[in-house]
Amino acid sequence: MKINYFFTILLLFSISVTTSSTAQSNLGSQADELFYKFAYAKAIPKYEKLALKDNHTSHAWQRLAECHLMLRNFDKAIPYFKRFINEDDIEPSYYFKYGMALKSAGKEKEALQWFKRYKKLVKNDAYLRRYLKEGNFASVLFNSRESYEVEEVNFNTRYSEFGTFVHNGKLYFSSSRINETSEDLYGWNNEAWLDIYYVKEDDQDSKPVKFKGEINSKYHESSIVFSTDHRNDTVVYFTRNNYFDNKEGFYTKKEDRKVESLNNLKIYKAELIDGDWKVTRNMRMNADHYSSGHPSVNTERTYLYFASDRPGGYGGTDIYYAKIHARGGIGEPINAGPVVNTAGNEMFPHVNNEGQLFFSSDGHPGFGQLDVFATVSDSTGTFKDVINLGKPLNSEKDDFGYYAHDNGIDGYVSSNRNGGTGGDDIYQFRFYPELRVEGKVMDGINLQPLKDVKITLTDQKTSEFVAETYTDKKGYYKIFIDRKHNYMIEASRKTHPKKNVYFDTYTTPRSDRVVVQNITLDPIMDVKVLAGLNKIYFDFNKHNIRPDAARELDKVVKLMTTTYPDMIIRLESHTDPIGSHGYNDSLSERRAKSTYEYLIANGVPEHHVLSYTGYGERKLVNDCDVRDDCTAEELELNRRTEFPIVQIKGQHIVKSK
Repeated sequence: MKINYFFTILLLFSISVTTSSTAQSNLGSQADELFYKFAYAKAIPKYEKLALKDNHTSHAWQRLAECHLMLRNFDKAIPYFKRFINEDDIEPSYYFKYGMALKSAGKEKEALQWFKRYKKLVKNDAYLRRYLKEGNFASVLFNSRESYEVEEVNFNTRYSEFGTFVHNGKLYFSSSRINETSEDLYGWNNEAWLDIYYVKEDDQDSKPVKFKGEINSKYHESSIVFSTDHRNDTVVYFTRNNYFDNKEGFYTKKEDRKVESLNNLKIYKAELIDGDWKVTRNMRMNADHYSSGHPSVNTERTYLYFASDRPGGYGGTDIYYAKIHARGGIGEPINAGPVVNTAGNEMFPHVNNEGQLFFSSDGHPGFGQLDVFATVSDSTGTFKDVINLGKPLNSEKDDFGYYAHDNGIDGYVSSNRNGGTGGDDIYQFRFYPELRVEGKVMDGINLQPLKDVKITLTDQKTSEFVAETYTDKKGYYKIFIDRKHNYMIEASRKTHPKKNVYFDTYTTPRSDRVVVQNITLDPIMDVKVLAGLNKIYFDFNKHNIRPDAARELDKVVKLMTTTYPDMIIRLESHTDPIGSHGYNDSLSERRAKSTYEYLIANGVPEHHVLSYTGYGERKLVNDCDVRDDCTAEELELNRRTEFPIVQIKGQHIVKSK
C-alpha cells in the first residue's frame, strides 16, 4: 500500500472567509487598497472618479494606465499613458511600463523608443532583461515596486508544519509532529501522520493544541477552512486520505506490470453538532481513482476552490472551482483554465476578500520549484494574467499555502526553503506596498499653490542625492521613497528662498502608502523678482510711460492686486549721472510720478503706494559718476525704477505722500 505522499505533504489551505474590511473614507486610499489587492477591475471606476479631483489627476492617470495594462486592455492603457508620460517629473519606470503596453499592443517600434529612453536613465535593469526574455509583464510590473518581509513562526518543529487559516483569533495549521498521542508513524518519512492543530494567533506563548473531534484520524488531514452553511452555522472543509465513516478506500493502479494500491485524497465536510465536530459529508467532487484537496472558499461562501489531478486537466494537478448552492450543495467542478493551469502542478488556492485568486505552481516561470502566484481578473471574473509574488516570499525551493488577512499586508506562507526548522515550515509575511512622499507647496503669504518649485530629496544619513522633481501647476509633487530611511527635502524657487524639511519613514505604518509633507515658502521681498520684471525704460529726457514699460508695470499691478493684494510699496526712480543734479532730480521725480499714476490708474489702491520719490543720480549702483568713465550699458544700469516692499501682508499703513 502506498499513499501519494507528495500530493499529501504539500496540502495547504488558502482561503479568506472573514468579512470585508471597513471602507476607507478617502477615495484615493480606497482605490490604492484595491490596486494592491490585485483587484484592478474594481479599482478602475474609483481612479476614474479620482481623476476628476484636484491634485490627484496625474496619480489617477498613472494608476488607470497600470490597471488596464495588468488587465491586458492595451488599447485602453495607452491613452492614459499619453496623458502623463511627457511630464517633466515622471518616474522613469513609467517609460518601461509604457513600452510594455505598446509592445503588447503590437507597436514594436514605438515600444523600442521608450525602452531605450528607460534604459538610458536606468542602467543594467534586471526587470527589463527579464521582461524581454519572458514577456511576463504582470510579474515584472508588480515585482519592480513591491516587497515582502518574511519571518519564521515560533511554533515550527523539526517535523513538517504548513498550511494556515485564521478563524476567531486562532491560527490553524497541519503538522506531522510526534507527541505523546502519536501511536503510529507514517512509513514514508518516519514522522507522525498529519493532523490539524491551532494556536492563538496573537499570543507568542501559545502552545499548539490538536483540533478536537472527528476531523483528525489515523490518516493525513490538512487544509482546513472555515465557512458557513445555508443556516449560517459554522462548517469546515478539509482534506484527508480516503477514509470516511470508519471505512478505508483504496484504488488499484496497474502500470508497467506494477500494481499499486492508492489511498487518494478527498475533501470532507464537518459540522459542529452538540458541541462536537462531526465529519458529515464526503464531497461530490471526490473519486477513488484521483485526488482532490486544498479546499478554500471565497468571502461570500458562494464558491469552493480546490486542487485535483482528475482526468481532463491541463497538467499534473489543476485548480478547480465549484458553485456552492443556496441549500449547501456543490455544483459541477469547473477547471480554472489555461491562464491559471499549466502542464505542471497548480495547488493551494486562496481567495482574498476582493475575490482575487492566489495559488502555487511549478509550471509558471518562477524562482524555484513551487512559487506563489496571484491572478489578475477583469470585471467579469475572467482570468487575464498571473503574477509571481517574487522574493523573498518565493524562494529556490517549494513555497505554497499563501494566506492573507483582509488588510492585504499580513499573512502566512509555507516553505521548505533553506534555513528553516523542519521539512516544511510556516512563515509570517509582511507586505510593504510602495511608499511615496507627496505634498503641496504653498505661498506663505497668500496660501496659494506654487508651481515649478524644485523639490530635491536627499538621504540625511549619507547626504546622497535620491530624486528631484518640480511641483505642477497645482503645487503638487510626489517622489517614491524607501522605508526605514531619514530624508531631507529642499524646496526652492527663484521667487522664494530655499527651505529644508526633514522626515523619516522608520515609524511609517506598513499599511500607509503615502507620507504627506506639505511645504510653505515665504516670498522674497523683492518686487522685481516676484513679478519677473525686465528693465523699465524711459526715452531720453522724457518721463512718459512707453508701451514696453507699460507691459512691465502691468506685472507689478497684477502682483499687487492679485498675487499679494495687501502689498504696500515705496516707489523710487533713479537716473544716470549725465546732467546737473537739479535736472536729474526733476526728471526722476517726474518719472516716479508717471509710474505711480500708471499703477493707480490700473487698479493699485492709492494707499498701497506709500510714497513715490525721485532720487536723481544720488544712489548710483556703480562708479559711473561721469559720462567718459563708463560704457553706455554701465550708465543704463543707473537709470532704473525700484519698488521697495514696506509690507506684504497685514494692517494698512498710512500713506506718507
